[in-house]
Amino acid sequence: MIVVVTDVAAPAQVLHDLVLDVDVHAESLRGSGESATTSTGRRTLAEGDEVTFRARHLGVRWTMTSRVTTVERPHRIVDEQVRGPFRRMRHEHVFAPGPRGTRMTDRMEVALRGGPVGALVVRLVAEPYLRRLLRERADHLRSVAEGGSSTRRARPTSTT
Repeated sequence: MIVVVTDVAAPAQVLHDLVLDVDVHAESLRGSGESATTSTGRRTLAEGDEVTFRARHLGVRWTMTSRVTTVERPHRIVDEQVRGPFRRMRHEHVFAPGPRGTRMTDRMEVALRGGPVGALVVRLVAEPYLRRLLRERADHLRSVAEGGSSTRRARPTSTT
């Protein structure tokens, strides 16, 4: 399991909403040429929505579709791969009070096809690479949430 913890000087609601914004997601991984297409056409995801990501990672063009399976605003979001390179991928985002405002914890579980060889590739290649991507994304989310330079800004979402 990959775990990345980031302290952010912003309310949990802001981070929660940024995680569900597919444009912020694509912007956070700009170096990989990431693009995102939603099943609904909306740019903000909701529970049950699917999003297809296309990007270049490790020199290879990848396509992965994930479904948002849990949204508990402002505490938790879970997305899981429904089609893509992994045998299984589950990504949980947790938002809790932290020393600077909110402690954002990303927990990602991945498995590859290929039995023991796939497990070895996960441990030696996929986990370190994905940990770096999650840190890069978390740093971008922190920058946007704290009002740093970005083409997107946190947008409040109604709780009604």
